Amino acid sequence: MDIGSIAALNDIRAIENKNTSKLKNSLENTDYAKSSNEDLLAACKEFEAFFLEMVFKEMQKSVDALSDKKDQPTSQLVNYFKDMTIQKIAADSTETQGLGLAQQLFEQMKRNYNL
Repeated sequence: MDIGSIAALNDIRAIENKNTSKLKNSLENTDYAKSSNEDLLAACKEFEAFFLEMVFKEMQKSVDALSDKKDQPTSQLVNYFKDMTIQKIAADSTETQGLGLAQQLFEQMKRNYNL
């Protein structure tokens, strides 16, 4: 593994950490007791999209492990756009059909917190 691929890996991890922190801050800094059903459902969908994104990224790692490709000079750029594409696919999947996780989470939160 050369220095470029280590830098690319660090960049990818930084992006993942940024997205995780963004979601965590969004969820922690919002008082959902006073929010509308739409706001609560949107937060649940955001969580489902994040969950799908992590699943897709782990799936991609298994495909990459079987790859014969050597490190290419453009691999950092490819990895960046791959991450962006996975984020978009996860968000679109949640909006169009989803796993039902967001709806289950929404119903559970309404039931547990009397919203």
